Amino acid sequence: MTQEQALDVLVIGAGSGGYIASIRAGQLGLKVACVEANPYADPKGEPRPGGTCLNVGCIPSKALLSSSEEFEKIEKHAAAHGIRVAGATMDVPAMIARKDAIVTKMAQGIEYLFRKNKVAYLKGRANILGRADAGFRVSITRAGSTQEVTARNLVIATGSLPRQLPGIAVDNMDVCDNSGALDWRSVPRRIAIIGAGVIGLELGSVWRRLGSQVTVVEALPQLLPMCDADVGREMLKLLTAQGMDFRFGARVMALERAGDGALKLSYADAGGASQSLACDKLVVAAGRVPTTAGLGLDTVGVRITERGFVDVDEHCRTSVEGVYAIGDVVRGPMLAHKAEDEGVMVMERIAGQAGHVNYDAIPSIIYTSPEIAWVGRTEQALKDAGIEYRAGKFPFTANGRALGNGDTSGFVKVLADKKTDAVLGVHIVSTYASEMIGEATMAIEFRAAAEDIGRISHAHPTLYEAMREASLAAGTGALNL
Repeated sequence: MTQEQALDVLVIGAGSGGYIASIRAGQLGLKVACVEANPYADPKGEPRPGGTCLNVGCIPSKALLSSSEEFEKIEKHAAAHGIRVAGATMDVPAMIARKDAIVTKMAQGIEYLFRKNKVAYLKGRANILGRADAGFRVSITRAGSTQEVTARNLVIATGSLPRQLPGIAVDNMDVCDNSGALDWRSVPRRIAIIGAGVIGLELGSVWRRLGSQVTVVEALPQLLPMCDADVGREMLKLLTAQGMDFRFGARVMALERAGDGALKLSYADAGGASQSLACDKLVVAAGRVPTTAGLGLDTVGVRITERGFVDVDEHCRTSVEGVYAIGDVVRGPMLAHKAEDEGVMVMERIAGQAGHVNYDAIPSIIYTSPEIAWVGRTEQALKDAGIEYRAGKFPFTANGRALGNGDTSGFVKVLADKKTDAVLGVHIVSTYASEMIGEATMAIEFRAAAEDIGRISHAHPTLYEAMREASLAAGTGALNL
């Protein structure tokens, strides 16, 4: 390939960060290609765009969460509204088919956006061969055939994989990671989940609503330590009341198969005593690790950290000029929208613009019921940093819309700087926390004060009025409490 034919940029990985980066590159007039190797659940076995989030993560899990929530509303909560439904059942294969159709539609949408924005979509496995006068040489191999491309810039967007535990082999039938647990065709009677993080809680919520007995085994001594302590305490109370069983401080020892086909998980409890747990399905949700092996990063000298991440600066530049990395393969939270923001930033900087990402204003969400959403700092972090602050909290038990909806669980908590009143963190537990956190994210991004939120008119009756009330509570006091 001659220098005139060289790409401006080759994106390796068509997940959330990679495909958005590629589209932004096309919009900016860059000559761009995006390469993807993983077929995921494509019925034809073709490499499929969208990455973990679209294919075996965010989107399919939210589809199943929605289906299971609808079922639970009909089965357990409809009567409170005067709706009588007898004998409701869940057609699990139909639920799975709906999920698969959504994923397929969105994957096709990405390929359409590639064509619309003149992104060359290359299907195959990329391997960096080295440098050339025109840029970086990369081979792309698929089904025994190989092509070579040259690009002036590379963007590594290869995502992450489920963390494997020693002695527990995942077959995605009885012992599953997130992928397998999204594809069961019947409701297991007993499910054990290793890990009480985002994936474990969301998948556990799906199958618990459909009738499974769910037990979560967690090595840490508490639930959701990355969240504000008030959130962790509230969610432990609510999830336990819903029927989830938590075993904290547990160290997994071994997994055995009993004669009747059941599984037996052995673990040491918080006191060191040996315990066992029988289950029909086991979900390993012990975190994720970056995907960096087999890319040939070492051939051009890209530095990898001790934890296996690609080492980057605040603009996602690696140790090698012209090579960038974004998303799950770099530091920071493994969130699809964080990867997207980094992809846009990188392409704008390659195009000579001043792209940036404010890492203090990236929201996080857990789609349990109620949902959890937060942005900015926790109260613990502010104390540890010695920052003086004021906290305002407003419960949904005092919110008219929540009462009308029949779900008053949760609260909004606003943390503001004691001297400047700047919003430092917002933490929400609510049915629609995911839709409410946007206001808080904008407030932090534009350095708003808690008083600013408190003085903005909020429509009544709405759930997001609680944001205003919590902001007022951080100052002169809430109006409706």
